[in-house]
This record gives sequence, structure tokens and C-alpha cells, in this order.
Amino acid sequence: MAAVPDLIAVDGYVHSVETAGTLDGPGVRFVVFVAGCRLTCSYCHNPDATKLSNGKLISSAALLAEIAQYKPYLVHTRGGVTISGGEPLVQPAFTEAVLKGCRQLGLHTAIDTSGYGGMRAPDSLLDHTNLVLLDIKSGLPALYQRVTGAGLQPTLDFARRLEARRLPVWVRFVLVPGLTDGEDNIRAVAKIVAGLSNVERVEVLPFHKMGEHKWADMGMTYRLKDTPTPTREQAERATDIFREYGLDQVLRGTTAALPAVLDRVGG
Repeated sequence: MAAVPDLIAVDGYVHSVETAGTLDGPGVRFVVFVAGCRLTCSYCHNPDATKLSNGKLISSAALLAEIAQYKPYLVHTRGGVTISGGEPLVQPAFTEAVLKGCRQLGLHTAIDTSGYGGMRAPDSLLDHTNLVLLDIKSGLPALYQRVTGAGLQPTLDFARRLEARRLPVWVRFVLVPGLTDGEDNIRAVAKIVAGLSNVERVEVLPFHKMGEHKWADMGMTYRLKDTPTPTREQAERATDIFREYGLDQVLRGTTAALPAVLDRVGG
């Protein structure tokens, strides 16, 4: 087993982990789902991870010891570690400690974030981050507020900060029929993405209801219970719009093969 880095341990709240993730960055990933999120997204599939109290208190040292056991496999698959949630920037000190330890283990690191808490992320946290999976929920401020209960500007500010650092970004956009799928909204997101020089990839993620039961289990009303999954034609139309803004090599998404992926040539 790889030696665990000798670092100052920081406690944090972790909801769960996935030891063989394939959707949250390159290669096979050890995905850490931290607890806590300040957004209230209509289509959230992890509502059980939105409060710190939903997580288990654990030290970064203990978590790194577990991650170290998977290092040979992660390296062999050209994968790494992704911190998701919830929202990793709700617990910046813990997130930074884990990222730093992973880098010392020689592992590729990523964070999956809405960017809304970007002001809480110190430069030292980003110093230990190889990739940011940036979730842009909407390109229209009013719709972003409706979808998330928060403002769009913090995400845009964080995106520009990442660009200034030349930190690689994969943008994620969830396509929700009747909510985020309007052509004006898709074009607004595409315009934002096209204006960022550090975006390597865009993932158009068709809406799904795999987390609906969690809302019921928590006694919460799921506002999208009557919303269908996007059709193949809807997903293809969304990718076509992104392509119009200079995003090429489109792998069209369908409801059977998610997500739709767009790679920026020479990004």
C-alpha cells in the first residue's frame, strides 16, 4: 500500500464514497461525496447530502489512508480522486487537505462544483487541483435563480478565476425539459463556455429521476416528478447548439448512453 502523506489532519463531513467511479473525471475515480451545499437545485439527485449533518465526521488522514489503498488501481487506469457532493467548497479546509494529500500520493485530483462557493476556495486549494468539473446550471440569471435558489454571478466569477489560473475545466450542463432546455438558455450557457479559453470539455447531461426516491424518503416535495427524461432529439439539438459556438467533436447524448460529450479542439 502507498505511504500516507504526513500532513496536518483536518476533520470534515463525508456523505459517502465511490471507489470505482467512471463519470467524474478521466479514468477510474475514487469519488468522495462530501456533505453540505448552499444551493437548492430542483433536480438535485443527492438531497440527502445537502446538510453537514447528513455526513459522517472523518479526518482527512483517515480518508487518505483509504484512498492510498486504491492508488495502484487508480494510477493503472489513469484515473484519480474527485471530490464531489454536496459541494466541496462548503468545506474548503477539508477539501484542500484531501487534495493536497492526493497530490502527494501522485494522484490526479478534481473537484465537482457549482462554483457558487468559489469565493471560499483559497488559491492553495486550487494549487492542488488538476481539474475542475464546473456545473453551470443555467446561462440566464433569472432562470439560474429559479433552478438553484441562488445567483449566477458567483459561478461566472469563479469560472474567470479558473481561466486566469489556466486550470483545466470540464463544464457540465443538465438538460431538463421544460426548465433548462430553452434555446435561449442553452445559447446563454454556450456563449459563456465559448468565452473561456481553459474549457477542455462540455458534458450535456440529460435529466434523470434516479434520486427522486430520496426526496420522498426525506419528506420533501420533488418539484420535477412529472418532468420526462429528454428525448434523443432534444439532447442532439442541445449539442448542436454548443457546436455552433465552436465546440467540436460532438459525441451526441441519448437517454440510453449518458452523458453527451463535446470536446473543444485545442482547448
